[in-house]
Amino acid sequence: MAVKIKLARFGTKSKPFYRIVVSENGTKRDGRFIERVGSYDPMVAPSVVTFNEPRVQRWLSEGAQPTEVVRRLIQKSFPGLIEKREEHQRAKIVASRKKRKQRSAAAAK
Repeated sequence: MAVKIKLARFGTKSKPFYRIVVSENGTKRDGRFIERVGSYDPMVAPSVVTFNEPRVQRWLSEGAQPTEVVRRLIQKSFPGLIEKREEHQRAKIVASRKKRKQRSAAAAK
């Protein structure tokens, strides 16, 4: 199951308000979602973004992919969170490649 963290639009015409939700990859923008993890109000002078930080971290650690807009909002709210996650994933990939090389070298002997 591919999961995304994305914006769901609420509010009235020309007065948008967004909820930041976790949903399956194929669902519609305002369709069914798994969990609500924050909100975004672009209509006030400094835009207001709220997150449930532990839930966002949990979903990111489980592999949920944020959309580009949500990625930028997360980076503004929690500097370094996305980069740490991506760095950790790269380290896991490098470690698995090393293990694979060691296994193939041991099998060749």
